[in-house]
Amino acid sequence: MMQRMLAGEQYVADDPEIAAAIARAQGLTHRINTADPTDADGLRELFTELLGGFGEGSEIRPPFRCDYGSQTTIGSGCFANFGLVVLDVATVTLGDDVQIGPNVQLLTATHPLEPGPRRDKWESAEPIVIGDNVWLGGGVIVCPGVTIGADTVVGAGSVVTRDLPAGVVAVGSPARVVREL
Repeated sequence: MMQRMLAGEQYVADDPEIAAAIARAQGLTHRINTADPTDADGLRELFTELLGGFGEGSEIRPPFRCDYGSQTTIGSGCFANFGLVVLDVATVTLGDDVQIGPNVQLLTATHPLEPGPRRDKWESAEPIVIGDNVWLGGGVIVCPGVTIGADTVVGAGSVVTRDLPAGVVAVGSPARVVREL
């Protein structure tokens, strides 16, 4: 099932291989979220072990939650404030110098609309890509399959349901471009 999940195909979430990968991430995120916050080197080591890539000079302030961690790559010079949630069933890629406000959610998981498959626990996912130098304000939600272009700013509380181009300011639910930068 893990191979189906990584390929973006439908999968059943309670598969033992998937459960083992989730358990690994839960153990590491527990260690991150209970670590001494003044131990920057220790936190960096834990994030490097958890994530698929963790760029030089990047910082994530706990608490932090993710499904797998290994599906998430964070570029260099990034900063994420308290409460970042990354449901990385599909890949989540952050470019360099991305700034993330508190309580942001990056959500790749999707579920069938039809009640039967949903009841049978089928799921799938679509990747998220955040370009270089993007700023996501506090409480932003980025939905499955979204790409946000470089240098874009997304206002606090916005829900990003579709791609945003580079160099714009977008706000609202759903997020809409309100000006170019």
